[in-house]
Amino acid sequence: MNAYALRLARAGLLAGPILLLASCATSPQQDAGAVLARASQATGAAQLNTLRYVEEGTGYTFGQAYKPGGAWPKITLHSVTRSIDYGSGTMREEVVLSRAEPQGGGGYPLAGQQRNEGFISGELAWNVAGGNPAPAPRAVGDRMHQLWITPHGAIKAAMRSGTAAARPGEGGASVVSFEMAGRFTATATIAADGLPSRIDSVYPDPVLGDTAVTTTYDDYRDAGGGVKFPMRVRQTMGGYPVLDLAVKEVQVNPPLAMPVPDAARNTAERVTSEKVAEGVWFLAGGSHNSVLIELRDQLVLVETPLNDARTQAVIDHAKGLVPGKPIRIAINTHQHFDHAGGVRTAVAEGATIVTHADNVAYYERVFAQDNRIRPDAMARAGKKPLFRAVGDKLVIGDAARPIELYRTAGGPHSETLLMVYLPKERLLIEADSFTPPPPNTPPPAVANANNVNLVENIERLQLAVERILPLHGRVVPVAELYGATGRTAR
Repeated sequence: MNAYALRLARAGLLAGPILLLASCATSPQQDAGAVLARASQATGAAQLNTLRYVEEGTGYTFGQAYKPGGAWPKITLHSVTRSIDYGSGTMREEVVLSRAEPQGGGGYPLAGQQRNEGFISGELAWNVAGGNPAPAPRAVGDRMHQLWITPHGAIKAAMRSGTAAARPGEGGASVVSFEMAGRFTATATIAADGLPSRIDSVYPDPVLGDTAVTTTYDDYRDAGGGVKFPMRVRQTMGGYPVLDLAVKEVQVNPPLAMPVPDAARNTAERVTSEKVAEGVWFLAGGSHNSVLIELRDQLVLVETPLNDARTQAVIDHAKGLVPGKPIRIAINTHQHFDHAGGVRTAVAEGATIVTHADNVAYYERVFAQDNRIRPDAMARAGKKPLFRAVGDKLVIGDAARPIELYRTAGGPHSETLLMVYLPKERLLIEADSFTPPPPNTPPPAVANANNVNLVENIERLQLAVERILPLHGRVVPVAELYGATGRTAR
């Protein structure tokens, strides 16, 4: 078995056409160049430089399951428009979506539609909201992967890779393997008619490590200019569905202008600190916040978000605030991937991970998966995670500063959501239950269910909260939470 097939075997992907790649001793070689040339001719990839297509159907929000290890929450994709320039490796994705089930994360409103706009160009990714671009470095790997596993993208990427190898598949098909070093590996099943029918790929995720993706393409039709395009696209990621889309419109070689804004080029992580109490700092400067708590002989870091880059920047900043004290505890509020993407980084730092008990077995399983395509800090350090489980309540810290952790019960966001309370300072640290709007924003006509749930939990636990340190947004008095729910703080 070659090294590539071994990686796939360890990722649990040796099924269907990929199994043929692993059986190197018995499967005859094919000329990858000839197979790809036939596929290029059949799909019209050679004459396709730019592409725009519109889809609609069902989606699922990857990494935002209500329960750890559960299926991704379902959403309705009213419109997905992708514009691609294969020459520059640039893609724009415009999405109009709404929730199809109430539980789970994703940052989407519980009612109504939301519009998202994201870009990738080479090694740069950014989002646009309200006309304002913002860098999105965590999205680079996924968006680059999605661009180059489109049917025509896969053919072009395999031709350029210099790593392509081909073997026969079933029913006259060919299976071509290739990789984009440090980004993903893939095997494309190319049917006897030269059209890609399935792409099995593996790309690195900050939580799951090397992550299995299967994308199938069906019902190819003429799109004009000698180009054929599939009218049905399905995808699974990490073992669960993420896409089931019908293509409604295809434009071949449209004029596209997708310049990289200056804001997208500044990918350096920015961490700011606000001292909110003696020995307590609110660490912001990005889309996700963390909180640093000083104890007598150690530091506690609440939340290690996004990925290595963000969490390492937070850790470095924390060490600068309190030199000489180690970060021995990292509190993870819940398993959603944007909040858990830096847990591996904290493990590499030597911290014990404090999280809800139901997360522990899940993290132990996924952290044991290979992480070879783009090894992260934990993989490079060779460290194993240590966990401390929280049930409904756990008190840590020391006599001078107790730290109380509570499960946020009954909410729609995550079954394992924790909040952190500092009783002496009357500070509440929470994630996703309440994201403060801009100052002086009037309360919504219908209160957000997550906001209401947080109020209910504060009152159930009889917490004397004065200020909220949200892991998105700004520090606010608890009165702002109550105002958002149409209530008055007790």
